[in-house]
Amino acid sequence: MSAGTIRVGIGGWTFAPWRGGVFYPEGLPHKRELEHAARVVTAIEINGTYYSSFKPESFAKWRDETPAGFVFSVKASRYAVNRKRLDEAGESVTRFVGQGIVELGDRLGPILWQLAATKRFDPEEIAGFLALLPARHEGIALRHAVQVRHESFHTPEFVALCRTAGVAIVHGDSAQYPAIADVSGDFAYVRLENAEERFAAGYAPSALDRWADAARRWAAGGAPEGLPCASNEAAPAVPRDVFVFFINGHKEKAPAGAMALIERLSNPE
Repeated sequence: MSAGTIRVGIGGWTFAPWRGGVFYPEGLPHKRELEHAARVVTAIEINGTYYSSFKPESFAKWRDETPAGFVFSVKASRYAVNRKRLDEAGESVTRFVGQGIVELGDRLGPILWQLAATKRFDPEEIAGFLALLPARHEGIALRHAVQVRHESFHTPEFVALCRTAGVAIVHGDSAQYPAIADVSGDFAYVRLENAEERFAAGYAPSALDRWADAARRWAAGGAPEGLPCASNEAAPAVPRDVFVFFINGHKEKAPAGAMALIERLSNPE
């Protein structure tokens, strides 16, 4: 049984502290930053789509500036996820999906639905919301990941709802929010949000070793040990694609963290 593909990346690609030789070479034109980043990391989480919509031409341009095998995840609109009732977000979900994200073609990875930190678990509401997430758009298959940030979601019932819907639960390594490591979709989505200034890559070398091992285990169909799960029921042992993003925390260190993890994953165990 062959393992799934592991992709490692960063959040966005336009960030001034990455310039001047920190991540981007000295003198690199801003318009070539995506081109450079996409040849160093293997995925990027597009965060701008959370704040505003883009034209189809923008997604097509990003597709053309990145190499084969590279993947974007796309953060869903705040209008769909920051609301009193998530199960009433149908119009916003449709508008977000229909703005042109499918122009990314084979560069389109998961859609990230990040819920507000104040949103509490309501089984009926969450089931209704998950049912709104379309499986396809214009013939293109869509994959969905949901990040919850309230402790009330740490329950087997939430895991069961996501597994029924085929939606991945994001595992966020965060100092602020509770984490859920249960596998619920056909891929794993990890956001490493707990970088520390004292480490060149944001994470200690030993921590990067552990995340490399965790990514390999998820890709092989297993589950890492020592991460908090909400359900005692294990997911089926099937290969899964894995997406790991270094994001938030000390963002200036995110590219170094991603490159350090990629290096570990490229070397045999």
